[in-house]
Amino acid sequence: MTDSATTAQSPFTPAPGAAPLHRMVRAQAGMELRVLLRNGEQLLLTMVIPVLLLAGFSLVPLIDLGPGPRVDFLAPSVIALAVMSTAFTGQAIGTGFERSYGVLKRLGATPLSRPGLLAAKTLAVLGVQAIQIVVLCAVAFALGWSPNAGAAGTAYAAALILLATAAFSSLALLMAGTLRAEATLAAANLVYVVLLGLGGVLFPLSRYPDAARPVIDALPITALAEGLRTALSGGPLALAPVAVLAVWALIAATLTTRLFRWE
Repeated sequence: MTDSATTAQSPFTPAPGAAPLHRMVRAQAGMELRVLLRNGEQLLLTMVIPVLLLAGFSLVPLIDLGPGPRVDFLAPSVIALAVMSTAFTGQAIGTGFERSYGVLKRLGATPLSRPGLLAAKTLAVLGVQAIQIVVLCAVAFALGWSPNAGAAGTAYAAALILLATAAFSSLALLMAGTLRAEATLAAANLVYVVLLGLGGVLFPLSRYPDAARPVIDALPITALAEGLRTALSGGPLALAPVAVLAVWALIAATLTTRLFRWE
């Protein structure tokens, strides 16, 4: 009797309705990761260019990087650049064209929320970054890199990468969700080039004018590169890079959840 009543009241199995948020985020993150790994242009930006920069500038003394092995300065810098290229540049361009082609409009009709989409894309980026870091570290070790990070330095570096990924990913979605695809393409590439030159990635910060240092130090790529360089060389772990990245992540994520448009 009870079984008959239950069947009459609930003819669908399982009961219709949206999946839990964590399952939606996991499914979307898996799809995003597959798309990123299948995109040749994304792989060029996220894998090939960082490896070429690391190997080329380590082997050829085109830039004076100060005392010590060149790879010791460049390895943390290029890891920071790889994080930015994946979380910001590649994601901004890819999401911008997804929005232009109507992909995000269709996602907007699903129960997946803006914060859910942000979380899924960030998780997919973290998956790509894990591969990037393994490849770049292997190349750096082959070039003679010898990091001096203990357990605290490694944990500090991981925290910086997570915060930077959140900040860059939020900035990418903010740009892609508010600008046209063509404008996003131009702006993302311009920001990439500017931060590559001004963010302390290829040039020591001592090369920049003192008047420009407060602005340069406040950039997320500078905080990430300098923080990684200090942590992986066994230097003192400062709170400033963590604070800079946390502020960028908080502000960018807040603006993205409010201003991101599906179409």
